[in-house]
Amino acid sequence: MPLLKQHTYTSEDYWNLPDGQRAELIDGQLYNMAPPSRMHQRLVMELSATIRDYIRSHHGSCQVYPAPFAVNLDADDKDWVEPDISVICDHSKLTDRGCTGAPDWIIEIVSPSSSRMDYYKKMNLYLDAGVRVYWIVDPIRERTTVCDFSGDNVPIMFTFSQSVAVSIYPDLEICIDDLLNN
Repeated sequence: MPLLKQHTYTSEDYWNLPDGQRAELIDGQLYNMAPPSRMHQRLVMELSATIRDYIRSHHGSCQVYPAPFAVNLDADDKDWVEPDISVICDHSKLTDRGCTGAPDWIIEIVSPSSSRMDYYKKMNLYLDAGVRVYWIVDPIRERTTVCDFSGDNVPIMFTFSQSVAVSIYPDLEICIDDLLNN
């Protein structure tokens, strides 16, 4: 839910939030972010480590950034998000403040308070911004929704027990159950 201010916010408002207050700026509106659960953080940790280890073992140059990590999706200063995991392959997009432009791969871990945002608003935002791959990992429903925006744009759902191929890495598959049971 947006904060109760009726005007459009900018990057300046986003970067001047009080210490400890986390929010995202989407279409010029600030949205508060609730503290993550233990399962949410475990999934962020396991997925980030798996992706990082894969990239390192294959001598890749992409970089993995877990939240909090600021991503400015547009040049007109109205969208700053903090995806749970961002994978960026174009190092020219990286700045001291975060990422300017669309990451190659974004993963959001659904929380009860973020479900509508992750499945609808962010899916469209990431598609429009040029994100190549978007995963929505939903621990309550125990499923992962994969949106490969470089393909036919039809979301595909996988249960946590299924291995999910990562389209930007042809030989990487991730099974959420395997991550959680190790």
